[in-house]
Order: sequence, then structure tokens, then C-alpha cells
Amino acid sequence: MSRRSTRAVHEALSQPLRDAVDDFARHLATVDNRSPHTVRAYVADIVSLVDHAARMGCAEPGDLDLSMLRSWLARLRTTGAARSSLARRAASARTFTAWAHRAGLLPTDVGAALASPRAHRELPAVLRADQADRLVEAPGEETSPVLWRDRLVLELLYGTGVRVAELCGLDITDVDQVRRVLRVLGKGAKERSVPYGVPAQQALDRWLRSGRPAIATTSSGDALMLGARGGRLQPAVVRRIVATYATASGLPRVTPHGLRHSAATHLLEGGADLRAVQELLGHAALSSTQIYTHVSVERLRSAYRQAHPRA
Repeated sequence: MSRRSTRAVHEALSQPLRDAVDDFARHLATVDNRSPHTVRAYVADIVSLVDHAARMGCAEPGDLDLSMLRSWLARLRTTGAARSSLARRAASARTFTAWAHRAGLLPTDVGAALASPRAHRELPAVLRADQADRLVEAPGEETSPVLWRDRLVLELLYGTGVRVAELCGLDITDVDQVRRVLRVLGKGAKERSVPYGVPAQQALDRWLRSGRPAIATTSSGDALMLGARGGRLQPAVVRRIVATYATASGLPRVTPHGLRHSAATHLLEGGADLRAVQELLGHAALSSTQIYTHVSVERLRSAYRQAHPRA
């Protein structure tokens, strides 16, 4: 459902259902500290759900029952929704009904019994260590503020494993150059400290000393990373930077999130503790970090098959 059609469907809902959706969105944004992107995704799912429920006779949140939730997922499945999409939407429904029950809009949490298909979890694509080095060094040593910035972007994405939004959100005051640590504001407004290495420090020194002052304007504020016109660097620009240098270096297609995958995998392959990597990446659940151990095992298995005479 596109944003425009979501808005139209939302406006066509009964007042009680529309109010429930709006209150749920405010709760996500102000109490749960979800990002605007996450709130929009939840709202789109719940508008789709309550619109389907309304067609089954639901006039207010208290009328919602488990059969309506199951019917909604079944309809989505028949229209070709992927297992991962169904799993995400089922999770949205459970979050909504749990909130509605706590808010007194539902007599029971009808979504607690809602099962969802297990999403197929793809192993993330990662670069080899030598490929990651080639990408990070692709901007070269040219004396250009933009190239200095690009080098720092690549150094920090791979050297720290931060998310692209976290990188763009950094202020100068978030950098502790003495201890070589970044103060990162992650998902759910959770703050964590992330160390970075000597190459990133060298790129940072050059950017702060010569690159950023050449680009900064009165609108730059305290933003660490700047766009070409002096405003805070945007995630779309970072994605373009990564893609451009990957292509120029003859590497497979890679994204900022791919560099995060690569950083985590290389840490674990180098002997880092799983819990330490979880803390570094800002994962709420250890299961999110454990997927990188699967990547390492797959690489080990591939090397064994290629090299061992009894494989």
C-alpha cells in the first residue's frame, strides 16, 4: 500500500478506528521512540489491517478479533506477499493489539495468539577483508574536501559498523578523539559508545582540519559529516558514495549496510566475542548478531570443500 493510498484509506475509516490508528502512531513516536520511517511502516500495516477488519464488520477497535487478523494475513498471502512481509505485518498486528489492550480499547489481546510464517533469513552478502580495504582506500590521497569526506565516510562505515543514519546523525561533539570513540544514537534513541581505529582517526583529523572548514556554512551547525553545500550529509548521498567507489574499484554491488555486515563478519572471524560485537552494532537481541556466525561458518565450509583432499 503506497503512502498516498494509505492516507486515503485512513481517511475513509470510521472515527473510532481512525482515532485508534492515530493514537497508536503517537505512542510509537513519543513513548517507544520509534523513527519516523518505522512509524510510517507500522501505520501502513495497521491501516491495511483495520480496513480489512472494517469490511468484516469491525466498527471500533473492541470489535477486532483473531479471525479478522488471520483473514487479513490470508488475503495478503493470496495476493503474493512474501513470507518476510507477512511475518513483519503479523508483528505489526501483535504490537497494535497489545497496545490497544493496554489502552483499554480491546478487552483481551487478541493478537497474542496470532502465528506468522517464519521469515526466510538470507545470509548477508559481505566483502572479503581485502575487498573492504580496496573500497575504503578508493578515494585516494587527492587534496579535495569532498574526497577527504568520502574517505572518512568509508572508514567509519567499515571501521565501526555504524548504520548509515547513525553516521549522518553524528555531531562533532560526539567524537572523543582522545579515546577514539564515537557516541552513537541508535534505534529507539539508545546511546552507545563505538571505538574506531587509527586509519579512521587519520581521516577524521584531515577532515576536521582542512575538509570540513572548506565546506561548512552558517547552516552546518555541529554536524560532523557535511554535504557539498554545507548541510548535514544525507543517507541517500552516503549510499551513492559507497556504490560509486565500489563500482570504480571493480567490486560487487555493496551498500552501507553491506559494509556493516562486513565489519561484523570480519570481527567475528578475527576472534571477537559475540556479545562484544552485539554491543558494538547496537543490536537489542543477540539473535540479530548470531547471523554473522553463520556467514563465518559458510566461509569455513566453502574453504574446506575447496582445499581439503577428503572434502
